[in-house]
Amino acid sequence: MSVDFKFPCWALRSPVARLATVDDTHPHLVPVVFCVNDGDVYIPVDGKPKSSKRLRRLRNIGRNPAVALLIDEYAGDWSKLRWLRVDGTAEVVATDSDVRAALESKYPQYEHIDVGSDAIRVTIQRMRSWSASEPS
Repeated sequence: MSVDFKFPCWALRSPVARLATVDDTHPHLVPVVFCVNDGDVYIPVDGKPKSSKRLRRLRNIGRNPAVALLIDEYAGDWSKLRWLRVDGTAEVVATDSDVRAALESKYPQYEHIDVGSDAIRVTIQRMRSWSASEPS
């Protein structure tokens, strides 16, 4: 049975998230750009400069597909703090035209940088959120 997760609008508009993967023993956390399409989160393996062609996040997903994605908003006024954590299962897939269009629409930088032929697809298993303005 598939669960339909609803992203808050502020999280969908967020320009960056942090992707957490793990190898056999060590966590690995990197900032990423993303879009949501058909209920899944997509993170491009794009043309931005990288320290290596063999990305650790991709190797980690190959060993252990469990990932977490954190989207947050920080403000000097702490009553405006909030975050959303997405836990899911990741896999590397081909970037289809819908995902490419969603990324190009969200990030004007893709006018000059290739979106790439591959993306990390995160199938959401659980979402948790917190907001300083909502009562606990």
